Amino acid sequence: MIRLYYYPGNASLAVHILLEELGLPFSLELVDRANAAHKSPEYLKLNPNGLIPVLVDGGLVLYETVAICLHLGDTHPEARLAPPLGTHERAHFYKWFVWCSNTLQAMLLHYFYGERMVDDGDKAAAAQVKAHAEARIAGMLDQLDAQLASHGQDWLLGASYTAVDPFAMLMGRWTRGFSRPARTLPHLGPYLQRVLARPAVARAFATEKLPPPLV
Repeated sequence: MIRLYYYPGNASLAVHILLEELGLPFSLELVDRANAAHKSPEYLKLNPNGLIPVLVDGGLVLYETVAICLHLGDTHPEARLAPPLGTHERAHFYKWFVWCSNTLQAMLLHYFYGERMVDDGDKAAAAQVKAHAEARIAGMLDQLDAQLASHGQDWLLGASYTAVDPFAMLMGRWTRGFSRPARTLPHLGPYLQRVLARPAVARAFATEKLPPPLV
């Protein structure tokens, strides 16, 4: 059986949603970040970066959220969570997945952990990092909103729900405490609600006991 090492509301939530969407048997293994379990010797054997999530499936130990999501889509093509290989749609699927991870998520981490980018104890510098990150993220949310407006359909890539949608929703969820959160944008807000309305998403949120606001 698949095991997903997770922490509620972390990037692991996107993988959790996909496992629910696929209807696969799996178990959840809580990695208690509050007690630094992600830095324990046992966990570092699974992911030497000390980051969440990790997926274990028999002899396969896989980390990096996007890699896990792509793997699940590739190994269950019948679910149609990724466009066909070699198509323009597949190319854009890769583009948006990488963009959400390498561009938007990377800047969100600067927002939440600005102190990592400055000298120890420099609270003013950390606050400046956070403020600049929020300003840059605003433009990135506009880009997501424009993508949805460009085709006027339900999902990020168009008419079909894919593995990138729960990940994009998660990135929007992480802005819920911003002065201009993703839910306030004209196309992005309704999109986030459509993702939340999927039964697999509702099950994952309920299991992880995530409190409102959901996005």
